[in-house]
Amino acid sequence: MDEKSSKIKIVFTDIDGTLFSHRTHHVPESAIAAIKKLQAKGIKVFLCSGRNFYLIRKTGILDMVKPDGLVTMNGSNAIIDGNIIYRYPIPSTVVDHMILFAKRLKFGLTLIEENEGHINMIDDRVISAHEKYGTRFPQPRRFPDHYDRTVYQMIAFCDEFEESLFLPHLENCKSARWDEYAVDIMLQDSDKSKGVMSVLDYYGLKPEEAMSLGDGQNDVEMLSYTGIGVAVGRADPAAKKAADYVTDDIDDDGWAKAFIHYGLID
Repeated sequence: MDEKSSKIKIVFTDIDGTLFSHRTHHVPESAIAAIKKLQAKGIKVFLCSGRNFYLIRKTGILDMVKPDGLVTMNGSNAIIDGNIIYRYPIPSTVVDHMILFAKRLKFGLTLIEENEGHINMIDDRVISAHEKYGTRFPQPRRFPDHYDRTVYQMIAFCDEFEESLFLPHLENCKSARWDEYAVDIMLQDSDKSKGVMSVLDYYGLKPEEAMSLGDGQNDVEMLSYTGIGVAVGRADPAAKKAADYVTDDIDDDGWAKAFIHYGLID
């Protein structure tokens, strides 16, 4: 164990494609065992996802592992002991502008709340993206011009050209694409690292005492922020560049191997 890994007291891991396999729709036994070993050593393990709590629970992952807490919706919520310790919603004016663009350009739009998600329409792009990730979309509903519910993240089911038409006009927003036809839209100053930061503040820990694992564009800030960042398997090039180490694919026990590499478990 080197000096960096000897400081680790908490782990933040992405779910989809990092800890949860989309081939088996399960967490590998090696990863389940690794989590138990880490927790037995007093190292906390948090799931850190673009999903909200409802969608995390729907994967069944909370029946497979028992995390110490959750960072949800790309860092805009943090949950410990069932309590939300951090919230960072998107202003309603931004949500209303996004609804207007979705209507004009005719693409699917999901608005994600703490425990719910609503979509305006279903088309082939929505179906394709959900099928790849094994998720089900909600019953479509017509969005009013003014959306009076609290939204933390938005998903636009569009291509990169359509994204280029609306993103520059959304105040203080950025995107993280996770599928050819699906892109997360969030506030410019909101990402997984902000949720991680709130958890570290809660426990009085420093970034160098944290390790993170991810595979997507929305993991880049988290991988850069923590003391050790690990890209898993066929990660996005940006995630690999931000990481300190690239491990094997989740289906090749890559998650557990990362901790063996750093000497945190046997």
